[in-house]
Amino acid sequence: MARRVDGLPPELAERLRAVRGFVLDLDGTLVLGDRRQHRLRPLPGAVELTRWLDTVGLPYRIFTNGTALAPRDYARRLRAAGFTVADDAVLTPADSAVDLFRRRRYERVLALSSGLVEPLREAGFGVVEPRGRPRADAVLVGLHREFTMDHLEAACHAVWGGAAVYSSSQVAFFAATGGRALGTSRAISAMISSVTGCRVELVGKPSRHALGGAGRRLGVRPRDLAVVGDDPDLEVRMALRGRALAIAVCTGLAGPDTFAGRPEAARPHLTLSGVDQLLALCRRVHAD
Repeated sequence: MARRVDGLPPELAERLRAVRGFVLDLDGTLVLGDRRQHRLRPLPGAVELTRWLDTVGLPYRIFTNGTALAPRDYARRLRAAGFTVADDAVLTPADSAVDLFRRRRYERVLALSSGLVEPLREAGFGVVEPRGRPRADAVLVGLHREFTMDHLEAACHAVWGGAAVYSSSQVAFFAATGGRALGTSRAISAMISSVTGCRVELVGKPSRHALGGAGRRLGVRPRDLAVVGDDPDLEVRMALRGRALAIAVCTGLAGPDTFAGRPEAARPHLTLSGVDQLLALCRRVHAD
């Protein structure tokens, strides 16, 4: 018989208890930062949640669609903000792209975001500068507020030369201090597509590349994961596609009415005020 936990249906309490790993969103879930994803400020319960997961031995990865920084640099910023996370605790679409590009046997990538360059080079790819008429196997677009018309022209020439185009994120906005910040990946990839007619493939959330990559690094099947985030079109959608436990928090872009107003098949399994409430529930379901 399922054990009852106050505030949770028994089936949901058992599902949460059975989770073998967590995929945690960054902006609007664990922290708020500025438009360049700097100056990270922990949200209530965020530091405590990650420490509790470490204590009980539940593995997790923090997955951000942001690419302003390389993954290990996000980890450093998180440690400076009070988190005790290892360098490999943070994933970005650069990680998903590396996995995919290896399978597709690419060699040269034109990267439009400074945070993409280091992971690609470390993985052995040649990183092409966005100038002139470059030759590349892929164009990878990320958070790139320094984007210029010269960058657009170079990316288009790469596509006309045979490069495929990949986007780190297709959301219009992400949660930041003071409100919404523009998600530049969508805008930039739309410009490239408009000029060249190319197809754009997503490698960040909510793609199968993102969830699958996180699961492989955790050694956990997607259906045994819990995915926690503030965006109904990112973390919730990704979790539901992968049959993971979808947990929504209301500290970022969306409030309770947003999640409740979705079609039933697109609603999260659990909607909480924030990760502080998630921590309280996790403690209760794991209490003997």
